[in-house]
Amino acid sequence: MELRPDRLERQLAGEPLRPVYLVAGAEPLIVLECADAIRAKAREEGYGEREVYDVEAGFDWNSLSRGLASMSLFSSRRLFDLRLPTGKPGKEGSEALREYCENPPPDTVLLITAQEWSKQHAGKWSEAITRVGHLVTMYSLKPHELGDWLQRRLRSRGLVATPDAVRRLADRVEGNLLAAAQEVDKLALLVADKREAIDLAQMEALVADSSRFDVFKLVDAALAGESARAVRMLAALRAEGEQVAGLMPMVAKEVLVLCALARAGSGGNLMSAMREARIWESKQAVYRRAVERHPPSRWEAFAAECGRIDRSAKGRGDGDPWLMLERLLVSIAEARARNLLAS
Repeated sequence: MELRPDRLERQLAGEPLRPVYLVAGAEPLIVLECADAIRAKAREEGYGEREVYDVEAGFDWNSLSRGLASMSLFSSRRLFDLRLPTGKPGKEGSEALREYCENPPPDTVLLITAQEWSKQHAGKWSEAITRVGHLVTMYSLKPHELGDWLQRRLRSRGLVATPDAVRRLADRVEGNLLAAAQEVDKLALLVADKREAIDLAQMEALVADSSRFDVFKLVDAALAGESARAVRMLAALRAEGEQVAGLMPMVAKEVLVLCALARAGSGGNLMSAMREARIWESKQAVYRRAVERHPPSRWEAFAAECGRIDRSAKGRGDGDPWLMLERLLVSIAEARARNLLAS
């Protein structure tokens, strides 16, 4: 059966775990929370052992098949956590998943998570999953859907807000659901009387301390491919009196991380490299898309440009450091803007 994310919780509460779940979509937060709900249900039902498989280039699908078919020495019930970032298992993987669905072993649950999904990803393997399990799909929220999502999120934390206040919060998070979830959690801590609806004036006051754009979100916007948003953030930081020399250490640090990930990705070991770099699971999709946007040589060029910008900001090099940093961020965000650094 195919489910929307908002139906998954009710489905889990009303039936025992199915043999297989596929949770897929472009919203990392929702994918993560749906997968966590399934893992929590598995713990409730006594699934005491969990095995994690990361699908990278050259992944041995036979290792998964052997693991699924083997007997456990530690627990009679097992959860297999298969991370399939691209949502495309390939021919060998499709066959392995179809075979599992045709005859799933008892006391075994296979949870597959994917960070991309569209009609082009579907096939006989996903159809087999819907026959014996659940396919939970999600797509990026459209701007007009964000308000309803925020209202549901607020209600889940015992909060109520007026429409104007919700619109203000939506403007604040700019479509970033991870940031939205963090803001709602913060509101749940700050609001003393949850019986009264938060109005526009209260929302303005409550988010004022965190409304300043910071360098972390600046880098996140560039990695996510949101060039216009990154440029707006940079302009806001400049207006607030920030200096390029103070921003560059974090920008350079992230670019160097991407250099290492790009090299690892060219060898088919991106997921392992992201674990070693301690990239949060909720942000791995953003980093992976950034790696895929540029070859390793271009990330090396971005790192060299960081050095030039830093020298300019400290008066030891030529050029306008604000303009140079803006061009770097746009070049990171858009593959077609790679020539900006040469101009």
